[in-house]
Amino acid sequence: MSRLFRALVIVLLAASCGGGGGTTAPRNLDNACSILQQRPGYLRAFRAAERKWGVPVHVQMASMYQESKFKSDARTPFRYTLGVIPMGRQSSAYGYSQALDGTWQEYVDDQRRFRARRNNIKDATDFMGWYMAESNRRLGISLNDARNQYLAYHEGRTGFARGSYNRKAWLLRVADEVAARSVVYQGQLATCRRLR
Repeated sequence: MSRLFRALVIVLLAASCGGGGGTTAPRNLDNACSILQQRPGYLRAFRAAERKWGVPVHVQMASMYQESKFKSDARTPFRYTLGVIPMGRQSSAYGYSQALDGTWQEYVDDQRRFRARRNNIKDATDFMGWYMAESNRRLGISLNDARNQYLAYHEGRTGFARGSYNRKAWLLRVADEVAARSVVYQGQLATCRRLR
């Protein structure tokens, strides 16, 4: 075997073994304290976004739970033709915040964060804070209102302004779940030890 081929085989074997720590979700996603104890970097990222944009940690966490279950490489499912032929993903949503390509690019351009990545928790929380702060500014949605912030996040600000979510009973149910999770996370965060 040539050196190049041998090196390529070694690199591929090493890449296929282990790793994955960055893409796996924390355990016990129903407990905010547990999530943040497992991933201290998350807490730093959420707090930085809260300081910069004013979006409470519990609102960010509830929205991120719904969007990606805290998986850095989350993507939408594939669409299939004839039930078996993959025709691409349902959307370009990717990463912790499930930001669409176009919306992410708008954020990158607006904030001049050209190295920002959707699978980086610091960048994803900053994006989420930016988006929600803009929804507050443009639509008057309180930064503490997890339900309506999530509806604007999911539908886009124009869709939210038009009330497009009112024709989607499933989305209204999901938004209520985000709001309920936000309240639960808020209560849990108030009692967390070693997070203050």
